[in-house]
Amino acid sequence: MERVTLLPELSISRLVYGMWRLGDDPDTSPAHVQAKVEGCLAQGITTMDQADIYGGYTAEALLGAALKSAPGLRDRIELVTKCDIVAPAGRHSGARVKHYDTSAAHITASVEASLRDMATDRIDLLLIHRPDPLIDPDETGPALDALVASGKVRAVGVSNFRPWDTELLQSRMTNRLVVNQIELSLTAHAGFVNGDIAWLHRHRVTPMAWSPLAGGALADAPGLRARLDALGAEAGTDWSAVAVAWLLRHPAGIVPVMGTNRLDRIARISEALAVPMERQTWFELYTLALGREVA
Repeated sequence: MERVTLLPELSISRLVYGMWRLGDDPDTSPAHVQAKVEGCLAQGITTMDQADIYGGYTAEALLGAALKSAPGLRDRIELVTKCDIVAPAGRHSGARVKHYDTSAAHITASVEASLRDMATDRIDLLLIHRPDPLIDPDETGPALDALVASGKVRAVGVSNFRPWDTELLQSRMTNRLVVNQIELSLTAHAGFVNGDIAWLHRHRVTPMAWSPLAGGALADAPGLRARLDALGAEAGTDWSAVAVAWLLRHPAGIVPVMGTNRLDRIARISEALAVPMERQTWFELYTLALGREVA
C-alpha cells in the first residue's frame, strides 16, 4: 500500500483504521482486537487511530491488552492518538462539565496515560483533538515540543482545527504540525471550498478525514447513494469504497480514517484504492452531494 510521509523518519499508511468504536463491539477480547489489527495489516494498513476519550476512555486499554498479548505486533503498526477533551467519564469522572484542556500538565498526563493504556513506550502521532478557546500557545506549543524531545511522541498534529488555529499553535513550536484530522466526506464537503483543504495543501500538512462515509448520512441522499451503488458495481466493490475513492482522488493527499468492528468489512477497506475516479465522475458525485450543479 502507498505510504504517506509525515517526516523523513515517519510515514503512515494511505488508509487508516479508526478505533473510536472499539468498545462498542460485543467482543472486546484481546484476540478479537488483534484479529482486527491483523486484518488491516494483511492489506498494508499499518496505522491505527485512537483517542484518549474513545469508548469513555477505554478504547486505548482495549488495544493495549491486544498488544500485550501479541508480542511484536506493536512494532508493525503506527499509533495515532489524541488528547484535550475532558468528559465526565472514566479517568475524568470527577469533571463537572465537558471541556477542553490544552495545558502542559494535562497534555503530559494524557500522554502518560495513553502510553500506559496502550502498553507502549511511544506514540507515533499525537493530535490535539479539538481547538481550545482557552489555549495558551506559549504553554501548549513548548509542551508538545518537549514530548517530541523526550521520545515519547514522534510527531504532532491537530484535529478539527481551522487554519488560524493551526497557525497560532505552529507559531509557538519548533516541531512542525504534520496533520490536521477533520471531518470530510461526500456530505461534509465544506472543507474543499472554505479554505481548510487549500491551506493544508499549501503548507503540505496532511489532511486526515474522519467519518469519510458520513456516519450513515449517505443513505438519506437517495440519488447520490444510487450512483455510488452503480459505480461500486462497475468496479466490483460496494458504495463505500467509491465514497472513499472520491476522497482519495483529491491532490491534497487526504488520508481517510475508516472505522468498523466487522472483520469482513475490515478485510475490504483497501478496495477503495482500486476504484477509478476520473474528474467528471468526481464532479458528478459532488453535484449529487450539493443537490445542484456547480456554478
